[in-house]
Amino acid sequence: MKKIIVAVMAVFAALAPLTAKAKKDSKVKIGIAKIVQHPALDAIEQGIQDRLAQLGIEAEYNLQNANGDVGTAAQIAALYKSQKVDYAVGIATPVAVALANTIKNKPVIFSCVTDPVGAGLVTDVNSGYRNVTGLSDAIPTVEHIKIFAQIAGIKTLGYIYTSNEANSISSIELVKKGCEQAGIKLVSQSITKSDEVKQAADSIVSRVDGLYLTTDNTVFSALASVIGVFNKAKKPIFSGDVTGAQQGGIFMASGFNYYKAGLATADIIAELIGGKKPASIPVKFITKPEDSDLLFDLDTAKECGITIPEDYLSKANMIYQGGKLTTK
Repeated sequence: MKKIIVAVMAVFAALAPLTAKAKKDSKVKIGIAKIVQHPALDAIEQGIQDRLAQLGIEAEYNLQNANGDVGTAAQIAALYKSQKVDYAVGIATPVAVALANTIKNKPVIFSCVTDPVGAGLVTDVNSGYRNVTGLSDAIPTVEHIKIFAQIAGIKTLGYIYTSNEANSISSIELVKKGCEQAGIKLVSQSITKSDEVKQAADSIVSRVDGLYLTTDNTVFSALASVIGVFNKAKKPIFSGDVTGAQQGGIFMASGFNYYKAGLATADIIAELIGGKKPASIPVKFITKPEDSDLLFDLDTAKECGITIPEDYLSKANMIYQGGKLTTK
């Protein structure tokens, strides 16, 4: 009997290195979910995959799109939990919150959440919270509005936001502050879903001189309809998301590069794969000037009767003119 036991133990001992190697060489399972499909969020998703590939991390991806529905976001979170993904990534606030509320025993990484504290994802931006950490896409809203008022000469600013998204609730307070500091009036219109966006634009366009867009995913999912309404009225739009402005129709856009945001999100995932705990990783922000873009649409500026000062034009790395985008 002793010989049999020793022989069995020897077999297990021989297999142990192979088992360990197989575990080490197996692909990590990463779920990446976004609230809607639009160029900015698609760029984040692609940036994450590209960066992890650059780092030599082999991953098996489960890509999901909630199509703007909070209920679907919750279903995706349940799916990731049942499939036991190793890392769950939520792009935008509603999906990130759904993942954090459902998955407690695996790292949850949020990407491009404007106010992670207000959304309840973390208690402080100086550290992660329990199994959650990530990247914020906070933009300089107050400064944007000051520049918009100065260049476009607007006296009344329009703002459309999603009333049931924590991201947008936080943003409207900054919009109010920006209008106060710029000495202009604010006219806001709330929505709850994407099919209300065009109606909101129609309702607000006659009462404002221009429109400001923050990184509100529900609004951006119907961006074409907003552009159509304001272009017809020959009134300018300033967007905090440059990605959505690259097809024309938005007078001015300033914000960080969402593909690079995806790269930065992937770096957080790599830290976690390397052994760090989510709670030990502070919330990351995009702060480098080279990671931001400035775009002017000269076609739209002409239609709106706006002359852009040369000092601003010289700073732009993207110019849309003659129906074509050029980059510096």
